[in-house]
Amino acid sequence: MLMPKKTRIAIFEHLFKEGVMVAKKDYNAPKHPELENVRNLHVIKALQSLKSKGYVNEQFAWRHYYWYLTNEGIQYLRDFLHLPPEIVPSTLKRQARTEAARPRPSKSSSLSFLVLL
Repeated sequence: MLMPKKTRIAIFEHLFKEGVMVAKKDYNAPKHPELENVRNLHVIKALQSLKSKGYVNEQFAWRHYYWYLTNEGIQYLRDFLHLPPEIVPSTLKRQARTEAARPRPSKSSSLSFLVLL
């Protein structure tokens, strides 16, 4: 499908940044909810093209398409968007764990329990 290059670049940049993309199966929608000035049809067709090349995996459920980048897709988008290898999609970034969320019991409290027995 013919679409403006800036539209395709906007779709690919968003896909690379997030690592995933969702679109409702509505070919007549005037715009995609996550991208400004991009038609929903353009998003569906651009990602259908990436799927046929093996760069994304597609799931379909409840009238929504879900696309996930593959490793080959990450490399293709890096080359297409001229990005350095240090930049990775957010799905590959590790979440920082907070140790305060789950405090661990100290050894002294467990030893005092044994002493009481």
